[in-house]
Amino acid sequence: MRYSRLIATAVLVVAAGTTWAQDKVVYHVDNATLQGLKGLRNMRNHLDVDPAAKITVVTHADGVDMLMEGAKAANGTEYAPLIGALKARGVVFEICEITLKNRNLKKEQFIQEAEFTPSGVVRVAKLQVQGAAYIKP
Repeated sequence: MRYSRLIATAVLVVAAGTTWAQDKVVYHVDNATLQGLKGLRNMRNHLDVDPAAKITVVTHADGVDMLMEGAKAANGTEYAPLIGALKARGVVFEICEITLKNRNLKKEQFIQEAEFTPSGVVRVAKLQVQGAAYIKP
C-alpha cells in the first residue's frame, strides 16, 4: 500500500513538471498603443522565467498596428526588433484577417515575423480550449 502511494506521488510530480515545461499562453492584443510595449516586455519576462513556454500573440483591431512595417510606440521605440527577438525565442505572432479586411490593410504591410489567422477572436478562443492561459496585457 505504501509503495503504491509512493509511485502515485512520483507520477503526479513528473506530470506536474511536464505541465510546467509545456505551458501554453495566448497574449491577446487589440490596442498597440496601450498594450504593445507592455505586452512585449511581459512576454520577455515570461520567457526569462519559463523558457519552455509556448506563447502565441493574437492581434486584432488596433493591436495589429504593432506588427506593421516601421511601426513605433509613442516613445519612438521600434516594435520590429523586439518582436524579432521574441520570435527567435519561439513566440508566434498572428494577425486577424477580418481586421485586415475591415481596415483595408494588405498582408504586405506587415513584418515578416507575422502570421495570419482568419479571425483573431476565434483563434483566442480555440487556443484557450486547447489549454492556453489567457493574458491581456
